[in-house]
Amino acid sequence: MKILVIDAQGGGIGKQLVIAIKQNFPTTKVIAVGTNSTAASAMLKAGADGAATGENAVVVGCRTADIIVGPVGIVIADSMLGEVTSKMALAVARSNATKILIPFSHCGNVIVGVHDFNTGQFIQEAIKNIKKIINTK
Repeated sequence: MKILVIDAQGGGIGKQLVIAIKQNFPTTKVIAVGTNSTAASAMLKAGADGAATGENAVVVGCRTADIIVGPVGIVIADSMLGEVTSKMALAVARSNATKILIPFSHCGNVIVGVHDFNTGQFIQEAIKNIKKIINTK
């Protein structure tokens, strides 16, 4: 099982995801890809098994991941203050991996119908969904 965590900007969400995933699934391989080196570094320091940066790293990582986790902006071109390219969004969307997207309403994207959770609650919901996926494979 290989989980790909993708984040942008400072990597804060990705960092929290990596920590939670490694605590709950210590033997699962977690690869972190940041749209920039700051995000990748934050996730690597949080315990990711490997990290890379940039558009091509997202494209390549999406090919082999079983699960992709990150903010919903990873499937929206030009989101996250422009850090997500159309090629990145397309790679995530076309990947055969199961996607667990955290519904943050930022950067001009509003997601209606979701709970008004704080970041920690969203992370726990992501972990619950990862457990369901891992337990069925």
